Amino acid sequence: MSVLICVLAYLIGSLGFGIIYSRFRGEDIRQKDAPGGSGVYRQYGLTAAILVSVLDILKGVLAVGLAQQFAPEVAWLAAGLVVLGHNFPVFFRFDGGGGIAPLLGALLVHAPQTLLVALGLTAVAIPVYKFVLQKHVKFNVLPAISVMVLPVVLVYAYLQQSGFLALLAIVVAMALRIPFSLKP
Repeated sequence: MSVLICVLAYLIGSLGFGIIYSRFRGEDIRQKDAPGGSGVYRQYGLTAAILVSVLDILKGVLAVGLAQQFAPEVAWLAAGLVVLGHNFPVFFRFDGGGGIAPLLGALLVHAPQTLLVALGLTAVAIPVYKFVLQKHVKFNVLPAISVMVLPVVLVYAYLQQSGFLALLAIVVAMALRIPFSLKP
């Protein structure tokens, strides 16, 4: 059952709703923008972005929820695999998004307190970074915030025994995407 749940988590993650939405519109968003909520917002507007974001979050909820129900010993791995599927979707030539929305859904189910800590720290760190550090450091917000917040959240998850392995699996899945997102 564990192997089936892991495969299912990856396949659920591979449903790239931004790509699917853009194809219904007769396009492939990846030709113009990122296939996640922010790219969909820039290309198709707020309503489409909300729809895609909610569906991508629900992928994480569904994958981890199924794992917790039928194979709880691999729920942490299902969290990483749903993000891996989102980033490298088998249905779309392994060219997907960044994984933030399914990360939110996976942690919402698997480790909600860790998710709250991560969101809280991010909410504090973004304005501090944008108004104090960005003009000196000159990195985009998300990579910089990740470097600042992620170590703290990992330590919290480890000490509280709240989703450490799931968070680690997600971080690995997202880190694998980095070389592919550095297109010239």
